[in-house]
Amino acid sequence: MTGFTSFLPSYKATPEENAAFLRQSLPLMMKNNVSADPINYALWYEYVAGNNGKLSEELDRLISSKQDITSEQSIELYRKHVCNASVESFEKINNDLQIILNDTAQSVSVAGEQALKAGDSFQETSDSLQNTDSIEDIRAVLSQVVTETKLLAETSQNLKSKLDDANNEMEEMRKELVQVRETAITDALTGLLNRRAFDNVLQDLVNQSASENGFSLVILDLDYFKKINDTFGHLTGDKVLRYIASVLKQEIADHHFAARYGGEEMALIMPDTELSKAVEITDTIRKIVEKNRLKRKNDGESLGKITFSAGVASFKLDDTAEMIIERADKALYEAKDTGRNQVITE
Repeated sequence: MTGFTSFLPSYKATPEENAAFLRQSLPLMMKNNVSADPINYALWYEYVAGNNGKLSEELDRLISSKQDITSEQSIELYRKHVCNASVESFEKINNDLQIILNDTAQSVSVAGEQALKAGDSFQETSDSLQNTDSIEDIRAVLSQVVTETKLLAETSQNLKSKLDDANNEMEEMRKELVQVRETAITDALTGLLNRRAFDNVLQDLVNQSASENGFSLVILDLDYFKKINDTFGHLTGDKVLRYIASVLKQEIADHHFAARYGGEEMALIMPDTELSKAVEITDTIRKIVEKNRLKRKNDGESLGKITFSAGVASFKLDDTAEMIIERADKALYEAKDTGRNQVITE
């Protein structure tokens, strides 16, 4: 299951899963005349792992065109779908920020020089006033003071304008950063939190919950999802995942978190929710999914009954993130081993 460390992908599949991905990837690469270099292997690893819907769509399109996949296309696919492309957004924001800082620093420098000159001029004016009794000389000095004051006021106004512009631009960049952050924590296929965000939220709750109200964790897995992919294709499988994700988002509470845990597995983190309530919510979602009958848009063919199995665990004192995941995962496998399409607690 893929996550991101900085902008580079990190993988959490077991050695057995990685071996299976290897066995699937190499024949596909040979069949499509793709050389087994590290970048290409990363692409086809993601493809057979089923974690990257957008990449799968593009590779399926290239495969169906029956044209060779060029090294340039592979590099572009890697940059776009494997190596987190939000790095480009951060670079742009960083460059824009540097320009704003440079412009603002220059404006402050000019204003400082002008203020220094005005201060020297006012000192000279003060000395002149002390050494003259002539009305005409006093008028001339006062006229000079007025002129210097106007220049200083203009400089101050220019600086204020520059600072206002910088503030507005910084606010725009703040909005861009919010969007980039959303991209960085969101699974591209389902719109749920990605695995990295899931890990962070779970760890934060584990750190907090020893002294607070605790939480529950649900891990769910679609039943016979491989059969859907094999029968109807990956694009249809992706649509099923998006459908499940939409039901999750609709049915959970506002303070709950829904994440794509990996492949066809999804997870719900439910703060301030005891085990029985978590089971109730999850079973409601299960019934909604089971009741609906999905069809392919192009020919109206039914996909059959879509179901999932789920395991639920609640936080216990001294739990680590790994411990509560292990209990929820164990309950999930019990649900699958004893008939599927059910919710089992730890």
